[in-house]
Amino acid sequence: MGLFDKLFGGGNKKQVSKETTETRGAHMPDLNLPVDEKFTIHFKKNGGKFLYCDSFAEISQALRNIVNENSWQDHPFFALNPKLKEKFAKEKISFTDRSKDSDVFFTTCEHLIAQNGSILVCSNQLMDKKLNELPYNVIVFATTSQLVESIGEGLKTIKKKYGRSIPANITTLKHFQANEENSDDFLTYGSSSKNLYLLLLEDL
Repeated sequence: MGLFDKLFGGGNKKQVSKETTETRGAHMPDLNLPVDEKFTIHFKKNGGKFLYCDSFAEISQALRNIVNENSWQDHPFFALNPKLKEKFAKEKISFTDRSKDSDVFFTTCEHLIAQNGSILVCSNQLMDKKLNELPYNVIVFATTSQLVESIGEGLKTIKKKYGRSIPANITTLKHFQANEENSDDFLTYGSSSKNLYLLLLEDL
């Protein structure tokens, strides 16, 4: 399977129509779309790279493809989540706890925000690191159950999940590589843009 064989949906999954993605302006009201399709449209506009997988075996293959296409075989991944390291322990990648020793940040997230195509993270993923302290290349592993409509909904879910122990350093990854759709967006100026891959596992 090539790296982008499952870009923006794949196989028998629903795909965003060409008319929806190419003819609607950035400031036009959102159509009444499911959260997964809405997230895909905005995530693409932000410059993110999206791989939708039906199984963990496909996630593993997609990760290998990313490593091969970027020649990261000898590059350790900066990862802060012990469970993530354990989950991908059988892959031919190494990990480091020092961001300065890596070109790639490998992480999970709290939620995927359909409203603007951003990725909600907090101290559970970043510890006390700021976005500009992370490597330029980022790979996020997430599941479809983490899709929510808005940042507000994501924050409510975090509050409900963690109770009084609400994590700190809550922020969003939103601005990725510049593309034709976002290169003139003044809102991206001065932001910490990243080369971001999203490995999305179907779990619903």
